[in-house]
This record gives sequence, structure tokens and C-alpha cells, in this order.
Amino acid sequence: MIIFQRLLYKLISVSNRFLLLTSLLLVVTSSLLVYVIEPNTFEHPVNGFWWVMTTVTTVGYGDYYPVTLAGKALAVVLYIFGIGLISIVITKIVDQIFLFQRRKEQGKLDYNGSNHFVIIDWSTNARLAIQEILHSDPEAEVVIIDQLEKTPWSHERVHYVQGSPVEKSVLEQANLKEAKAVFIFANEITEFGKVIQDASFVDGKTLLIATTIERHYRDIYTIVEIKDRQNVDNFTHVDVDEFILSTDTVSQMAVRAAFHPGSSRIMSQLLSKQHGDDLYEIRRRPHWNTYRDAFQELLREGATLVSDGDQLNINKKLDEPLSEKARLFVICDAETYQKINAPS
Repeated sequence: MIIFQRLLYKLISVSNRFLLLTSLLLVVTSSLLVYVIEPNTFEHPVNGFWWVMTTVTTVGYGDYYPVTLAGKALAVVLYIFGIGLISIVITKIVDQIFLFQRRKEQGKLDYNGSNHFVIIDWSTNARLAIQEILHSDPEAEVVIIDQLEKTPWSHERVHYVQGSPVEKSVLEQANLKEAKAVFIFANEITEFGKVIQDASFVDGKTLLIATTIERHYRDIYTIVEIKDRQNVDNFTHVDVDEFILSTDTVSQMAVRAAFHPGSSRIMSQLLSKQHGDDLYEIRRRPHWNTYRDAFQELLREGATLVSDGDQLNINKKLDEPLSEKARLFVICDAETYQKINAPS
């Protein structure tokens, strides 16, 4: 018994590759050997393989079994060595699966996808952003970068990378160079769990992250959340594509709701793709020469043209030429958007 225990300990300690090759060699050799010993019983090497697998996995259907002394001796060898060896292989495979899952939850694995969204620093706003991304695009994937011990969100399309976003290796682990966009959310919680009260310190951390991203990934589309509007000027030397002033937005919506009851619900609906009509960007059609051409044709199709980029004065420039670089945004439902934006 001690000899078998020592043998099992040695098998457990050997490399996974050697163990797998040894198991494969044992199964293949035994399958061929039992067919050679008893060709009339097993009729084909595949039947020998079937018998070996049912034996070493202790299933034992009994449809094939050796009847000669040599065949039974081979079966005894499989009982003694094969069952234990295959059990160890199965155990190691299960361990690797659990190890992979644990490393994934801890953010230790590299993300190799592309055209994904990167969320830097976990917060309530980050959670809401991920919800909107997943709901807006059923194929979109998200990578979260933070220094939490494990992923804050378990989802098949949400991946986690643990580390500091000011380190290039961490950004590479998130495959930032192939990302569609990166969101940098203001994080008031430090690495040691302390809350930062001063908005300038929070925005200073955001500025450092944005500077790091620009230095290594200048072409990526960057959206940054700012706590204090006065700090926007400090980002002038950093190539940030869009700023989010969450506190201003909430305050402005609250005031508008007081003067115009129901307006906040309209804004919430346009900001989310979960209910009713939404805001979409559409492609410019070649035969549209003026904004009026686009406006009238889209209106007939059930959509309302509201802006060219951030210019909301479409109704004042209907007869002006429509630039080929125009970014047209419309309000409509999802079905209408699919029809309008379908390839011609």
C-alpha cells in the first residue's frame, strides 16, 4: 500500500503535459493490445478503445470484456494503474478549470478581444454605463480596470483586469489599443479604501490616467468624467474627446423638471435605450444635398433629425449644404433605426 501511495504522490507532482501524454499512451496502447490479444471478441480497435475507456472511468457497461487469460491480465493492469491515472488527469483538468475561473475573477488574465469598451475605475456611474452598453449592443464586451480584489460584475461579456490604470502593462492586459472607446470615471475611493473629499484631487487622478492613455494610445476615443467644471481647463493639453459633468447634468435636469414637469423623463428616455424612442447616429445618404433633404426624407420614414454633431440648430439651417462629414443624429424607435441605417 505504501508503494502505491508513493506512486500516486509522484504522479500528482509530475507536470500536466507528462501526465496527459502518459495517460494517452496507456489508453492507445491498451486499446490496440486488447484487440491484438482477442480480435474475435473486440472485432475492431475502436471497440478496444471503448472497453478501455469504460474500464478506466469505472463505467463498465459490460458489452465488451476479455475472456482469455492474457486479456484478463491486461484488464488487471488497467484496474491497478489506469483507473488511478485517469482519475488524477480528470482531477487536474477540474483544478485547471477552477484556477482559470479564479484568475478571471481576480483580473489576472489578458483580454484578447477587440472593438470593446474599457471602463476605468469602478463606481455607480460605471455600473450604469455598463448596463447601458450591454443593453444597447448584444455583442458588445466590456473590460473593467480597477484595483479591487475580484471583479465587481460577473457577466459573460464583462471582463476584469486588476491593476493601476497608470501602468502600461495593465492597459496592455486590457488590450486598450484595439478598444472602441475608454471611459475614465471619477473615483473618490483610494487604493486603501479612504474617501477623497476634494474634487480637485479626484480630477487630478483622472487627469493622470488620461495623460497615461494619451501617451501610449493617442488614437483611442476617450470619455472622461469630471467632478468639478473648473478643472476642465487643466485637461486642455490632453486629447480628451468628451467630458461628462455628472453633477451639472443632474442639477440641470432637476431645474428643468421644476419649470417643465415631465422633461426629466424625456431626457432619461433619450439617454437610455431601454424604453421608447432613442437617439441614434445615422449614415449620410449621397443624394442629400441640404439638411432639408435629409430632414424631410427621414421624417417620412418615421425619424426626426435633431442635430449635426453637437449642433442642435437644424431647423435654422435647412437650406444649407449638407457636408459629407456631417454626423447626423435622429430620434426614433429601434425598428425605424434598423430600416434607416440598413445597407442600401
